[in-house]
Amino acid sequence: MTIKRITFIIFLLCLGRAAYAQLEEDIPVPGSELAEEDTLQEAVYVARGSSLKRSGKFNTEAITAAGICKMACCNLAESFENTASISVGYSDAVTGARQIKLLGLSGVYTQMQDEKMPVMRGLSSTFGFNYVPGQWLENILISKGPTSVANDSGGITGQIDMEHRKPVDETPLFVNLYGSSDKMFDGNIISALQLNDRWSTILLTYFSYANSMMDHNGDGFRDDPTTRQINVSNRWLYYDPSGLQIRFGFKVVDDDRVGGQMAFTRDMANQQRPAAWGSLIGNRLYNGYLKVGMPMNEDQSSSLAFVTTFNRYETDASFGYKRYQGLQHTWFANLLYHNDINESHTVEAALTGQFDDTGEEYRFLPEGFGSMAGSLFIPHKKEIMPGAMAEYTFRYGDHLTVLSGARLDYNSYYQKWLFAPRATIKFVPVHDLVFRGSAGRAYHSPSAFADNYGQFSNNRQLIFSYVNDQETNRGFNMDMEDGITFGGNVTYYLPLGDEDASFISLEYFRTDFANHVYADREWAPGITCFTMVQSATQTLQADLSLDFSEHFNALLTFRYTDPRVRIMDAGVRKEIVRPMTNLYKGVLNLQYKTNLSKWIFDFTAQLNGPMRLPNYAATAWNMDYSPVYPMLYGQITHKMRAMDIYAGVENITGFRQHDAILGADDPFGADFDASVVWGPLMGRKFYLGLRYTLWK
Repeated sequence: MTIKRITFIIFLLCLGRAAYAQLEEDIPVPGSELAEEDTLQEAVYVARGSSLKRSGKFNTEAITAAGICKMACCNLAESFENTASISVGYSDAVTGARQIKLLGLSGVYTQMQDEKMPVMRGLSSTFGFNYVPGQWLENILISKGPTSVANDSGGITGQIDMEHRKPVDETPLFVNLYGSSDKMFDGNIISALQLNDRWSTILLTYFSYANSMMDHNGDGFRDDPTTRQINVSNRWLYYDPSGLQIRFGFKVVDDDRVGGQMAFTRDMANQQRPAAWGSLIGNRLYNGYLKVGMPMNEDQSSSLAFVTTFNRYETDASFGYKRYQGLQHTWFANLLYHNDINESHTVEAALTGQFDDTGEEYRFLPEGFGSMAGSLFIPHKKEIMPGAMAEYTFRYGDHLTVLSGARLDYNSYYQKWLFAPRATIKFVPVHDLVFRGSAGRAYHSPSAFADNYGQFSNNRQLIFSYVNDQETNRGFNMDMEDGITFGGNVTYYLPLGDEDASFISLEYFRTDFANHVYADREWAPGITCFTMVQSATQTLQADLSLDFSEHFNALLTFRYTDPRVRIMDAGVRKEIVRPMTNLYKGVLNLQYKTNLSKWIFDFTAQLNGPMRLPNYAATAWNMDYSPVYPMLYGQITHKMRAMDIYAGVENITGFRQHDAILGADDPFGADFDASVVWGPLMGRKFYLGLRYTLWK
């Protein structure tokens, strides 16, 4: 069945659901007072009209639906272009995998949650940001530094929680269609339906197709891979007047990618001597979840909740002479008790069970590479991790909030106990002035390949070293990653425009790793060595948000990052600047709306600072650091009664990294490397789209 037929069937299904909803207009919305937040979630209320706000006891930055629509935002990764808090880039110049960095560290150290359920763990973290369509989301909540330990002991740098459109939305039909000059086309068809006063459901569908056979820099490689993705999710809500809520649903993703040289075809992937270098990737994701929340008393001050989710992720990929296969099954369950004792005291406790079953196989079979050829089998990794947590929150009016908590888990694979204490304080000495501070410990179970996916797009040999070169082998023998993060934020809200929309903010965070898996590309010529090191990363960020009026607002933000790693060099420990991390980034976002928001004009300017290059790339390009470069974006949206038409341009200046691939003229040679990406790969891109909403 072709993608066109599948899309047509999905459209007819959603259209039929919309027609049924129109006939049932008299059905009340179930549990409207609990539609946005259930008993499992901390409320961080944001207005849909504002694109960014700070609120909550944690240092939480909320990107609202309005902020997501400032750009095309086909997926989650593209939703962060308007903030300096998160850096977005490519893992390599071949696969199209997007990666983020929070507090200067890879996104794998950020706890990813889908409405308080953990997602994007292990193998699925590589392309996970590509599998969350932007138009599926209502809010993206970014919390920096240590947050709650309700789910697990992860989240070394912070937490990103996604809030999807709800089953109780009064939109029987929503359609978003998008096309761009680089031959990418995608669409969302969403339908929310209230069956009666207790049951409601929402069907979310996404499809995309990109045939970007372009080579702007003339190196013989496609600037972007050819992709085809189908993404379907169905979410259900049952609400009882007693307060009982049951939420469940599923998600299925099918993704296919072909990249590499222009002459490469998928038939060459299985040839022993392919005529062209290429990458062929097939990913499948299956997810199901169940959430049950019930009040324990009449005033709902005490509640009990149960959450369980299951994921299956499989990948089959080839990169020139390299082959990689992976399969991961993940199960998570959490029983959570919440009690608001009074206005000043709240306690939470939870029992958690987590199971990860991961199998990987990596092969490197180049001709003429001698001893470098071979297979690397990662031992089947089964992690069973039971745990428990407790948190206590103290409030003194509106002036002081203190949260302290800890959890204790046991990891069967590493055979060790994981103790994660955390504390957060929010102090409001006077109205509109807020101080926040936090500190805590967190852990991460490393997946060397998934965490460093770009290393497949080169001909470097991959080896593993245990504890700073003391033992080198072809097997993976790493310990669990262990980090401590602390920092704080001061925010002053300005008496300008919408409440809490205008503010000036200054923050500082530092993360120290006692054990950190580091992909050392400078260990030896032609070799990437995964080793355990110590590291420290500091970030300093300033934000100025001005909501001048209902027509015009501006956001100016700047972030400085100091990434350090301590390695062993010829038996001597030394500290170096970690490569491939921007030292600073600045963002200016301007938005102007006409009366009744009929026309909306958005402009975003980024200043991307330098990043240190690995020594072999620095030698090849004759520069130790990448250049400073701007990125400019613009979009115009015209709103009509039920339809928005938007048009825009990305990378207005057309700046791009011209020599993104080392050794492109000999892709099967030892010097080939497409993993050193410091800038945009595509030039100027124009796009056009429409959003149609049928309101109930």
